[in-house]
Amino acid sequence: MNSKPLPNDLDACHQLISELQSQVGEQATELSLKDKLIEEQAHSVLELKAESDKLEEKNIELNLKIEKLLKQLYGRKSERRVDGEGQLFLDLGEEPTPEVVSALEEAIREAEQIADDAEEANKKRRKKRPEPSDRKFPEHLPRYEKIVDLPEAQRKGLILIGYDEVETLESTAGELKVRVTKYAKYAHPSDKSQGIVTPERPTGLVEGDRFDASIGVEVVAWKYFYHLPFYRQQDLFAGSGWTPSRSTLGNIETAVEFALRPLADYLRSVLKHDRTVGCDDTGVLLITPKAMPDLSEHPRGKRIGEVLENAIASGKPSINANMWGYYASRLPVVAFDFTVSRHRDGPDDVLSDFTGNILGDCWSGFQKIDVRSDSRITFAACWAHARRKIDECRTAFPVQVAKLESLIRMLYDVEDQIKGLDDAARLARRQSLSRHVLDQIAQYLDSEAMQSPSVLPKSNLGVAAGYVRRHWEPLCRFTEDATIPLDNNDSEQLMKRVATGRKNWLFKGSVAAGERAANLLTIIGSAIRNNLDVRAYLDDVLRRALVGETDWSAMTPHAWKAEHPESIREYRQDERRQAADRKRTRRARRRLLNKSTRRR
Repeated sequence: MNSKPLPNDLDACHQLISELQSQVGEQATELSLKDKLIEEQAHSVLELKAESDKLEEKNIELNLKIEKLLKQLYGRKSERRVDGEGQLFLDLGEEPTPEVVSALEEAIREAEQIADDAEEANKKRRKKRPEPSDRKFPEHLPRYEKIVDLPEAQRKGLILIGYDEVETLESTAGELKVRVTKYAKYAHPSDKSQGIVTPERPTGLVEGDRFDASIGVEVVAWKYFYHLPFYRQQDLFAGSGWTPSRSTLGNIETAVEFALRPLADYLRSVLKHDRTVGCDDTGVLLITPKAMPDLSEHPRGKRIGEVLENAIASGKPSINANMWGYYASRLPVVAFDFTVSRHRDGPDDVLSDFTGNILGDCWSGFQKIDVRSDSRITFAACWAHARRKIDECRTAFPVQVAKLESLIRMLYDVEDQIKGLDDAARLARRQSLSRHVLDQIAQYLDSEAMQSPSVLPKSNLGVAAGYVRRHWEPLCRFTEDATIPLDNNDSEQLMKRVATGRKNWLFKGSVAAGERAANLLTIIGSAIRNNLDVRAYLDDVLRRALVGETDWSAMTPHAWKAEHPESIREYRQDERRQAADRKRTRRARRRLLNKSTRRR
């Protein structure tokens, strides 16, 4: 402000003072406006900073998701997986995206349309080519005869008038041959009223005894042990000189399952005598029927009817059904069950008369199973699932993840040390050593390292820590019962048999087909767990079932194993023992390395 000379008279001074006051007021107004502008700019800067922080947090979260997906697709095989509803294909744990499911459903619709068009075209043709039939076995297959005659006392006074011939296909080590069984026929020379007398015929696998039990064993073992669908089995049989239709193979599978269904039911009952049972599930595509099947006699008809009616009404070509696997912790048996949805009625029905512990992931259907079962069943959570969620946060939170995983490894170290002890000693060590490690995990989850500003509740590590905190009681339940394993990996390994097979046969055509698969997988899975020659075991129990034997306890894999030591796959036992030894060795080396690091 420029200074002015003071005037001599009083009026001029007042005028000058008024001008100066006016200038001061204007400058004060300008300063006030500038203060407001600075305040608005500061507010804008704060808003921009908050928005920038949100964008940075979102960027970190997106990078973590990208890294998680890359690990699932290209990471370590044991941790490789893709989360999706369809779960139609699995590369040892890998599930497909919804796009793959949609593409498969579209392919099914196109295949049905092509089949309908081809059927219409065949009807319009005047001349139809004769369809190849497998009713008569090829003449070039080698044949041998087996004569079944009456006892000498019964045929006394009778004359032999001929034989009834029945051709039965057999399989021995990839070689097909036809057994021609001749049943002697006798007639009384003078008394025609007695009719024809012939030996009693045994119960065959199918009507007319056209297929030997060995053929049924091949079909079932190839599908559920070697994971070969019927169209590949056609090629294998064709290489031996006989080309069956797929419907014939399906009928053979149905006949085998019908004969062995009581054995599968008995194995499920044996499994429920164990104190702890692990459970896991995986998806199976079920083709929607064009019309509702008769479910009046089905024990789960209400639930199946609801799902199928909804699928038919909405025009869905397929639905996502489920195959459940149950793994007894102590008894050498496994069981499978098929349901049309991932609903809790599956485990509730299978375990309706079970008393003990159910081990699994923290699926909502397991969490309240103790309430639904009136405390007959206690839920125990799997530490492998908890560790997996923590491991997915390794890149963003390396320090916290390293600490938590080192503590979880200590739980597994304790299990290695107490593996050969009896239940009382195991439980005592768990309540002292494992309980101490669990207390350390709980303390670290509540420590400053897990409460830092970077570990937000919605961050990956925050979600993983919340998962452990929410299910802390089920995760600690293994310290209350020596029969509860630390994780449910055995049941997850069991699901790989379904996933590998599903990758080959793709889907199930009906509810009955899914239930047949569950029964056959129960028998074959239990045989595998006992390291048996699956084909030898199936051949023996199938023949015994066909002749009417009902002592299912003697036909269980663990009982059959004691009577047939020559059919034990010793190399499988050695492989598992060596794998367990390698795992214990790695953990022992890690413990030594950690001790040497602490000393330094």
